[in-house]
Amino acid sequence: MYAFMVSLIVYLQCVPLSSGKTVSGVFRSDAARENNGQYITRFLFQGQNGLMVYRLFDVEAAMEKEAKLLLYQTPKGADNLSCLEYLSEAKLTITLSAEEHNQTIPSQGFPQTWHVMYTDRYTCQEGDIDEAQSTIRLEISLFNPDAAGNPLDHFSAEEAGLHTFYFLLILAYFVAGCIYAQPLFQALNKGGPMHTVLKVLSIALMLQSASALFNYIHLARYSRDGIGAPLMGSLAEFCDMVSQVQMLYMLLSLCMGWTLSRSRKAQSKPLQWDTSPASTALALGAVFTQGALLVWEQFEDTEHHSYHAHRSMAGLLLIALRIILALLLASILYQIIMGERSALKRDFYLSFAKGCFLWFLCHPVLVLLSVVFSEHQKEKVITIGVILCQSISVVILYRLFLSRSLYWEVSSLSSVTLPLTMSRGNRIRY
Repeated sequence: MYAFMVSLIVYLQCVPLSSGKTVSGVFRSDAARENNGQYITRFLFQGQNGLMVYRLFDVEAAMEKEAKLLLYQTPKGADNLSCLEYLSEAKLTITLSAEEHNQTIPSQGFPQTWHVMYTDRYTCQEGDIDEAQSTIRLEISLFNPDAAGNPLDHFSAEEAGLHTFYFLLILAYFVAGCIYAQPLFQALNKGGPMHTVLKVLSIALMLQSASALFNYIHLARYSRDGIGAPLMGSLAEFCDMVSQVQMLYMLLSLCMGWTLSRSRKAQSKPLQWDTSPASTALALGAVFTQGALLVWEQFEDTEHHSYHAHRSMAGLLLIALRIILALLLASILYQIIMGERSALKRDFYLSFAKGCFLWFLCHPVLVLLSVVFSEHQKEKVITIGVILCQSISVVILYRLFLSRSLYWEVSSLSSVTLPLTMSRGNRIRY
């Protein structure tokens, strides 16, 4: 628990908190000139009745600078265009000349991304701009139409529906907890051969539930003010990261334990997790690698989504790691299954393999399949798909290790081929 709290504090200190679709900031002429305009944010408007509202805190300075907001649909590379040519590509130009202004977004047949940038008369000017060092404070709110067609919805088209999904997910966790919490608690209190696995699965499931709850809290507030609760979003991603790392360590340790136990004539501690140097080094190496990639990804993509489309280098490396680990597990389990004569044990290992592969491969497969979906659907397909697939994976593993009809029979056949089987002394209790 102490290690968990230390990791949480370090994560919250290192990973920046993201802002929502109510964006406030300070804009400078020199920053705008460096990049042919100072980038503000992006938003997927849903066809009709889109609205952008800005609030200006220093009208005189903005008018003196001839400050403007430019809206692009598909911004072209500034390297191939001159500064003036690049600014002229904007679909909408809004002059900052009032304390507050409402700008309706032109109707479009399908959701499209709009990018907002700040510029002024110094953006394309060469030479010194010492007189332009004053800053402009600005707040921008972006809205999509709600169910009644009124522009009051802060959610971008790619986020629409996630709030409802997390509510239903929390409801499903609550109902399942009410039904299965007591039998599971009793099984954990008994101890026995599956105690360690059930404990890890339960902690991983609780972390997933906490992640869903934190995401719901963040999105519930986000729907009201467009900012949300960034701390809750960061906590949701942290809980998901810990769950991913914990499941990775468990699955690798079990597979390596089964493999290494077969090379021994006897297993002195059949009820304990295999702690040989080879299995521990492999599991910890994979855990640290995945953890580092997950944290690196958070620095590159600060929007609160536990599952990303992986356009960054860290995301691509993370997908590659999951595929490599899935192939490693497949190789280990294939060797075990092919060398196993008992049909009951083969069924046990096959069910375990299904849970493993579903956990590791659902994310890479969904990222690959998302290319056929439109831009506003990709994030939702990946997020909802991965959460559901990994929940199904946990259910498969729960049923496998709680099943008396299969696991008890496998345990009774041999007390040395499985690292978490019952000993003869403990078998009398059941």
